[in-house]
Amino acid sequence: MLSILLVDDDQEFTNVASHIIDFLGHTVDVAHNLEQAHQWLENNTFDHILLDFMLPDGSGLHLMDRLKQLATMPKVTFITGHPSVKSVVAELCGPKVDYLIKPIQREDLERVLNGIKPKVVKSSVDLPTKHFGCLVGESAPMKQLYTMIERVAKTSANVMLMGESGVGKEVVAAAIHAASELKGPLVATNCGGLSKELIGSELFGHEKGAFTGAIAQKAGVFEQAQNGCLFLDEVTEMPIDMQPALLRVLETKNVIRVGGTKEIAVNCRVISATNRPLQQIAEQNVLREDIYFRLAVFPIEIPPLRQRTADINLLAKYFLQQFNQENSTNYRLTTAQIKRLEAYDWPGNVRELRHTIHRAVIMSDPQSTSLVLPETFASPFSFNKENKQGLIAGKTIEEVEKELIYVTLQKVEGNKTLAAEMLGISAKTLYNRLNAYGSLGEFS
Repeated sequence: MLSILLVDDDQEFTNVASHIIDFLGHTVDVAHNLEQAHQWLENNTFDHILLDFMLPDGSGLHLMDRLKQLATMPKVTFITGHPSVKSVVAELCGPKVDYLIKPIQREDLERVLNGIKPKVVKSSVDLPTKHFGCLVGESAPMKQLYTMIERVAKTSANVMLMGESGVGKEVVAAAIHAASELKGPLVATNCGGLSKELIGSELFGHEKGAFTGAIAQKAGVFEQAQNGCLFLDEVTEMPIDMQPALLRVLETKNVIRVGGTKEIAVNCRVISATNRPLQQIAEQNVLREDIYFRLAVFPIEIPPLRQRTADINLLAKYFLQQFNQENSTNYRLTTAQIKRLEAYDWPGNVRELRHTIHRAVIMSDPQSTSLVLPETFASPFSFNKENKQGLIAGKTIEEVEKELIYVTLQKVEGNKTLAAEMLGISAKTLYNRLNAYGSLGEFS
């Protein structure tokens, strides 16, 4: 027989749980907040504490400090309605602390009170292979990418990653670093996210007192990446007048901190990335030619998701499995849902696909295995992006209008009401246009 303290502010739940605990042959006392729990602990000892994560006067975590001071710390099981609490509990409290997710059944209480480990249910989903520990895909374009990663990893050449937003350039940088087996770290910085005043300090470091606010010496990312890899994301967004200083470091492999005079030797592979096409880089003068040839010793073009549709199934299942593990759910994708995912062209690439699966997990019933996909995958950003790319000089207004209507209907999977709203026209006008094109039946 165990002595149990049940700490939960839901009186209906504590009444039911107390009856179950009594039925299982244990004694139970109840506290409805942290203050009452502290009072029970003043003159009583307990074998097991069932503790609500969110209480009226604070988090159940606040009670943990008190419990750790006891001569013998009781077993603790957190009670919560939020599956994500599992990872928080594990990180803050360690493996000795268990958790239960509401609604709680008699079998759940019996398991934690009797110390019965839950059965591990093996996933029926065959998880895809992760190449270099981070890349998923078995399509021909991805296999070519893997070959390039393997070859450049054996050298010290600088690499420039090119591709649309969302294709996973930072993940590819991590793959190159992993394949290189370098002893130093992978250090990443976003050149487009820093002001002109701070980018020198970020890249090269600064000495104490170099400028207002420089209260201590700081090593730049080149120094931090010693004997490893430095990932310069959005390198084409770096101010043009800062690029000669970067060129000097690439040529000499020495940095001088802002406000300093001493040269510091650095040794790291530089992996840069941009989502700008090569022609735009040249025409808009966003990157000096000499910098380009230093950074792009080995350029790699990462394929957009629409060019490797064979990987959509693998990626969707991989992301879904990640979210299942995070939330203690067991959702499954149906064959029809996979076909829907494969039919969409994903202008936001892998990032957009992951976002869609995440949305689906949030919308779905956690007590079910059925995943509810969004009615439409289109976002305002992907919609605008696609249409800007589709306009070609020389088309008539009628041709452009027809193409715009077709693209919009495809994006919203034939939903004419939504398409009309996005196009800024009435549903009647849309029907009239489709009837004139002889295409009304295509989207019925």
